Amino acid sequence: MKTRIQDLDVRNKRVLLRCDFNVPIKDGVILDDSKIIAALNTIEYLIKQNAKIIILSHFGKVKSESDKEKNSLAVVAAHLQKLVSTKVIFSKQPRSLFLEAKIAEMNPGEIMVLENTRFEDVPTKLESGNDPQLAMYWAGLADIFCLDAFGSAHRCHASTHGVAKYIPSCIGFLVQHEIQMLDQYIFGAAHPFTIVMGGAKVEDKVELIESLLPRCDHLLLTGGIANSCLAVLGFNVGNSIRTTDPEIMLKLKDILIQYKDKIMLPIDVIIGRVYNDDFIEHVNINNVKDDDIIYDIGMKTIYKFKDIIDKSKTIFVNGTAGKYEDIKYATGTRELLEMITKSNAIKIVGGGDGVSAVKHFKLEEKFTFLSTGGGATLEYIINGSLPAIENITDKEVTE
Repeated sequence: MKTRIQDLDVRNKRVLLRCDFNVPIKDGVILDDSKIIAALNTIEYLIKQNAKIIILSHFGKVKSESDKEKNSLAVVAAHLQKLVSTKVIFSKQPRSLFLEAKIAEMNPGEIMVLENTRFEDVPTKLESGNDPQLAMYWAGLADIFCLDAFGSAHRCHASTHGVAKYIPSCIGFLVQHEIQMLDQYIFGAAHPFTIVMGGAKVEDKVELIESLLPRCDHLLLTGGIANSCLAVLGFNVGNSIRTTDPEIMLKLKDILIQYKDKIMLPIDVIIGRVYNDDFIEHVNINNVKDDDIIYDIGMKTIYKFKDIIDKSKTIFVNGTAGKYEDIKYATGTRELLEMITKSNAIKIVGGGDGVSAVKHFKLEEKFTFLSTGGGATLEYIINGSLPAIENITDKEVTE
């Protein structure tokens, strides 16, 4: 078992807290602050313990100096100030000659948010390359490291994995909650256990599919993943998103044969055309033409899935049924999610696209658990752990 924040004496200590504040921002306005809200349990706990809280987080992709202008955490720090009762200080650099002095001047219970850790990836990838000198620098700012960024725990970066090597470390309440929920509802799922999986790239999901199929009773496939499977079975999917990788297609063929009694594919779809934005048509899956693009599942498929969903005791949603952001192709995803919410089953959503869709249709209150991790959630399900969590100090066992 890994050391938890409540297992350590953090009173009056300097605590380096790795959060996941990679939130959507448009025109300087945060569109969804749920990741910040999710970190408040750990932050408020540290405030009450009079700890000096030094927060690290990445934000966006930073590959050049120009990327820094649009990927500053200043907006996040300002928003955090509205959510907590203590002072929030923002450091314009993720490291500087004066940072230690500024931390020394902080009052107990105050917060300092350091600038985007990925600023250290320009010009050399020190953060994403898990540079030991950078990890040691950040570790040197604090007495204790707390990992509370579940969504980043699958990355061996200096701010997630590296710092834990140099100071006592622990996991925060958010990470603890994620592990507890996934262990309980995925690894300990009540049966019948149904997985509803969509998304564009089957290449990103093959390992997950292989991991989940022995554990689940039904796998309902949509999106680009379903298109790839349909193509393997000889159906024409037109210009739709699908894999053309021979190795992946061969692996899919083996999966479809081995688990033919568990896997369910769309029987009707909503199609569009590249050269005509106004074209939309409902067709059976065996009537898709070369110029067609599958953008959504049809109602026959939804009702076919309903029989399985209604009998399920656990449902795990990963990905979407189609291009739900476009109102023309939103019906499948919306109807499927609403159908799931009416089920008496335990309902879990994992992966960024699935969570975004649930929030888009304002259904989050009707699900049992929405994981804050995207790729991290999927990797945890596959491997039962994550690299950054593995690097956290083990809890001492007393006789």
